[in-house]
Parts: sequence; C-alpha cells; structure tokens
Amino acid sequence: MEQTDIFIAERPRLIGIAARILGDPSEAEDVVQQAWLRLNGTEATIDNLPAWLTTVTVRLCLDRLRQRTPTPQAEIVLSETASDPAHEVELADTVGVALQVVLDRLTPNERVAFVLHDSFGFEFPTIAAVLDTNPAAARKLASRARAKVRQPASEDQLADWEVVDAFLAAARNGDFTRLLRLLAPDAVVSADEAAVLAGTPQRIDGQQAVATFFNGAAAAALPVFIHDRPGAAWFQRGQARVAFDFTVADGRVHGITFRADPALLARVSPRREGQARG
Repeated sequence: MEQTDIFIAERPRLIGIAARILGDPSEAEDVVQQAWLRLNGTEATIDNLPAWLTTVTVRLCLDRLRQRTPTPQAEIVLSETASDPAHEVELADTVGVALQVVLDRLTPNERVAFVLHDSFGFEFPTIAAVLDTNPAAARKLASRARAKVRQPASEDQLADWEVVDAFLAAARNGDFTRLLRLLAPDAVVSADEAAVLAGTPQRIDGQQAVATFFNGAAAAALPVFIHDRPGAAWFQRGQARVAFDFTVADGRVHGITFRADPALLARVSPRREGQARG
C-alpha cells in the first residue's frame, strides 16, 4: 500500500487516540493532520508506518498537554508493586465530564500512559518508547494515574472549585467543546442590576448560547472567593469590578450570575487557581 492509503486507513484510529488523550475531537484532528505533514516531510525509511504514525501523534499530543501544564514533572521513584491491575479496569467508554476533570489533573506522561494502556491496550514497552523512558517507569506512570482516576468522589476530587477553574480555562483557551461538556443543558447566565449597568448581559439561556458567549472570553477574569464559594472576578486597577458567581451541581455549571453590587464586591477575596476554600 502507498503511504497515503495507509494514512487514510489509520486516520480514524489516530484521531480516536488523540481525542482520548486531549479530550477534544477538533484538536485531535489538528494533531493527526500535523502527523500527516511530518510524514510528508520525512525522507527516512519507515518500516512500520502505523507504529510511526502512532508515535508521532502521541508525541504531538504530549507537546500540547505540556503547553497546558508547564509544571515540572517529579522524578519517578520505582518501587516493588503488586501485579498490574490494569486488566480489571474498564474505563475506555466512560470518559465523561467528571473523568475528564480528573484526567486534567494528571501529568502529561501519566495521562498518556493511562490512556494508551487502559483505553487502547498498548503494551508498556511500546508506551515507554513513546515517552522516551523504560517499561517499568511507564508501568508506574499508568499505575499512578489509575489510582488517581479510581479514587472515590470526594470533596476535593470533583469539587466546585475544580469545575469553575476548568470552565475558566476552557473559556480563555477558546475550547468550545469543553465548555459544552462543563455546562448543564439548562445553564443560564444572569446579572444583578449593577452588573447590567456595567455592561454585562442581563440574561443568556441554554448550554449552547452560554458556551458561545464565553468561548475565547474571560481572559482577564481571576479566581476569587464569593462568600467562600469559588468564583472569578474581573479586576480594574486592583479592584474587583464584576464578580462571576457560579452555581455548580453534579460536576457541571448550571448558572453564572454577574454581580457588581459594591457591598458584595467588597467581600470578594483573591483565590489561587486550584484553591478549594479560603
């Protein structure tokens, strides 16, 4: 088969892998297109084109994940572990909003190792080659990620602050697909009188309309506490001007109220992104 024919045959599989790793089908298609461009630009002899395409696609995904989370990764300390329980894990078809939030908390290497092994059945030597590490370290990465994913829902695992921060990040990055997943179907945006006078919309109804409004927006919004609830606010000259008061339930945003009442803004306090409470 010609390279083009092999790529066309492999494309759906590559997009599936990239979409699971990145959590965004549109971004996955872009990554696979980049892999195709790299294939066209290489003069090297490729013995196993499907494997080559997989490696390039996953490494492009890793680059994007690292751009999202530029924090240094801790060195992996290998230790004696029990037999790998991966075969007992059946998560391939359960990546919903809640699990996506948890996946976003994994390091890029943990996320790739977990997705490739637990969702697509890749062997650890193959994963190790993609991650430029050894099979034992790849196994440890997947095990660590699996432990995080399998933790029972607790106050801080799928807490309101986590949903709020994920929503703000998706808004800033123009991640429309992610916004839709984080919004309830009946999501609504409303505003108090002071906020309307400041120029905010009085009301926006529905998941699609709210996602459209916030897509690519909120770049200047900073994390805050509003009555000890996680929210955000737009600041001007060090003063909160409009607060974004979130209503979150079951891992989704059901409502956002713009508040500009001076008495409320005076009680808004800064919050570090990722901070649960004051």
